[in-house]
Amino acid sequence: MAKKGYWIVAHIGALDGAVMAEYVKAAAPALAAAGGRLIARGMPARAHEGGVSQPAVVVEFETVEKAVAAYESAAYQAAVKILEGKVQRDFRIVEGV
Repeated sequence: MAKKGYWIVAHIGALDGAVMAEYVKAAAPALAAAGGRLIARGMPARAHEGGVSQPAVVVEFETVEKAVAAYESAAYQAAVKILEGKVQRDFRIVEGV
């Protein structure tokens, strides 16, 4: 049985609301088309052990392969271009347990 895949994204530094709104407008349909399901978004309730109090996002996919394919898709990469030079992120794809 294939394990689920997760995008775990932490934003680093100040965010420009207009840039993020433009990104979300482009990214949301790309995620939906890839079967991604937003399961957490927002500021941390608490930040521990070197964690920073910046927005974070978790997106769930049916498999790790689908999570990777969604990231590499032309539609999502178009959304990523909106962030270039404007938003710094720590972006990871991890396998569920």
